[in-house]
Amino acid sequence: MSRTHEYYIVASPKEAPQYLGFPKEDETEDRQFMRSGTADNNYRAPRGGGVGRWRSFYALLVDPSTRKIVGAEPPPPLGTEYPTGLTADGLQRIYPINTSGEERVWRSSYETGKKRAANGELIVTERGAVKQLIDHQDKRETLFSNWIGADFNAGTNGTAILDSLGLGGIFDYPKSVKTLEQSFWMQSFGKANFIVLDYFAGSGTTAHATISLNRRDNASRKYVLVEQGEYFETVLKPRIQKVVYSADWSDGKPTSPASGISHCFKAVKLESYEDTLNNLQLRRTSAQGDLLNALPEQARDDYLLRYMLDVESRDSLLSVADFKKPFDYTLNVAVDSAGAFEPRKIDLVETFNYLVGLRVKHIDAQPQRGFTTVTGTLPSGETCLVLWRDCDVLDYEGVSKLCDKLAINPADNEFDVVYINGDHNIPTVLTQTADEGGATRVLKLRQIEPEFLQCMFSVEDM
Repeated sequence: MSRTHEYYIVASPKEAPQYLGFPKEDETEDRQFMRSGTADNNYRAPRGGGVGRWRSFYALLVDPSTRKIVGAEPPPPLGTEYPTGLTADGLQRIYPINTSGEERVWRSSYETGKKRAANGELIVTERGAVKQLIDHQDKRETLFSNWIGADFNAGTNGTAILDSLGLGGIFDYPKSVKTLEQSFWMQSFGKANFIVLDYFAGSGTTAHATISLNRRDNASRKYVLVEQGEYFETVLKPRIQKVVYSADWSDGKPTSPASGISHCFKAVKLESYEDTLNNLQLRRTSAQGDLLNALPEQARDDYLLRYMLDVESRDSLLSVADFKKPFDYTLNVAVDSAGAFEPRKIDLVETFNYLVGLRVKHIDAQPQRGFTTVTGTLPSGETCLVLWRDCDVLDYEGVSKLCDKLAINPADNEFDVVYINGDHNIPTVLTQTADEGGATRVLKLRQIEPEFLQCMFSVEDM
């Protein structure tokens, strides 16, 4: 008796490839063509008069000289005896009757079975069993819904793989890599640019399977993982690094480093609720604190939500002043479960890219020279340049020279939108003389600070 039963649901859009499984080495797979079932569970029983799948009870016709299935005979009418022995053409009849003499049904109805026989998909084994031969590469056949075998075992292809990577001991039964490989291959065959999202990433099996598939067919599938457990640093990230370096490992050592592939992944750490609390600084006198503590609980809760977080803690997390030196911005980040925290640098540049939905094309980071530029496309389709600067390094004169070098001006600016932080004196309007055409050109220049804060703290649609 099986100790466990795992259920795995795979769903795809109707236009997705209808494969369900990897081809074997010979690009074929065989399966029994007879299904179990009797009149007691609503299958065809010719002499008993059952009315279940009666069109799936028919004779396959075999050429005795070649032992090949060459056709099928229509199912006998309900309530009649079915003919046995050889046909008038000397072909042998094979019915779906098992070794115990019980009448079963074929997997396909007569019409489909006849086509399979004509296509050479049905064979008779040496032991007399009828099997269906499937060529995955040429046919859009759906295989069994039951994935049985060591490939899909959480121990063999889950725990054992983590052990071989030298990352075992934390996850008892991680998902099988082969299970996800098969699912991803099925859903992306011919469309190898898919993106898979796993918001309970665990040990990183999703990334492992994606990388393995890309290594196999040189595709460009991508993954997005979300995880909050401490094992992100101890298991998930090192697993990705190791799988990229070598396809196979043993006792934590690579056994096929030549199989390493080029790969890049970005790890983004989001601010936690606890980190936010650690950075709140309240402007409140002791008398105000005593008055607050004397309020009824409901009134105190209303005050905390409606006033304290909006007024008393204003500018605790971000203020306009913080943007003057954006490369030095820090937050107090928790370092252990006991509540200890320490200041950590926060990447305002990357955060802003996400906030405005910028599809980044190029980043030129030169903080030692006081600036970083980001180019890309906004969700609106507008081309965009984001210019970050250390206002102490690049003052009015310095930022003007940089803008001249980058050709940020109304005359010949190549971007639809330009963002810049801090005060500046960059001209945004150019009015040409009559000789020059008399046109007025406007540089679409925006301040980073209000856009950043509006996107960061907006509560719309929440």
